[in-house]
Amino acid sequence: MADHAGEHDSVVESVMDKITEKFHGHDSSSDSDDEKHKESPVEAVKAKIYRLFGREKPVHKVLGGGKPADIFLWRDKKVSAGVLGFATAIWVFFELLEYHLLTLVCHVLILALAISFLMSNASTFIKKSPLHIPEVCIPEDIVLGVASALRIEINTALANLRDIACGKDLKKFLGIIAGLWLFSILGNLCNFLTLFYISFVLLHTVPLLYEKYEDQVDAFAEKAEAEIKKQYAVFNEKVLSKIPKGPLKDKKFA
Repeated sequence: MADHAGEHDSVVESVMDKITEKFHGHDSSSDSDDEKHKESPVEAVKAKIYRLFGREKPVHKVLGGGKPADIFLWRDKKVSAGVLGFATAIWVFFELLEYHLLTLVCHVLILALAISFLMSNASTFIKKSPLHIPEVCIPEDIVLGVASALRIEINTALANLRDIACGKDLKKFLGIIAGLWLFSILGNLCNFLTLFYISFVLLHTVPLLYEKYEDQVDAFAEKAEAEIKKQYAVFNEKVLSKIPKGPLKDKKFA
């Protein structure tokens, strides 16, 4: 009987030990879950890294996505190289060879009409079907879509210029003045076509390099922005704050 009682006590103790282990394991797992929940906001803050110009989307989305972004980021190297080569050929024609736009258009039309005319008349001698010239027609919805997009962008630009001219944002005002002054200097150095070609080449190189080295560029930009804010605070304290301003209260007339 004593042996039977001892075996019964050992079985009870083993069952109790298993129950306590399960409870402790559940508590430890719940504690680990709580720690994960507590650490998640910290990890979220750490994951929020500084991006240039406050960018939150990938570079592909910033460029508008779709085929234009694929071309600028060289997703399809053949298409991107073809577009860049075509732009280079136009720049060489008009700048290096000093070709004029009207002359080029007239020569291309003369060549196209001459080839189509000769092939249409030669079909009677070589006993082939006459050359079929497709009818070219610009769809109305495309023209309306482009015009609507341009109208929205122009109205947005005019609204921003109006806000700047009203003196609501001094930083934006100084930035626009600096940008226009820089464009005026570039206008004296080169003509519009060369400037457009340089901008086109930059669109095919800068986004690609930035996407490749964005972490290094963003780290450098963060330091540069902090230094610019520091210098602007000094300039604001020593110069801008001393500029006399008109009374803010409206005058009441009797």
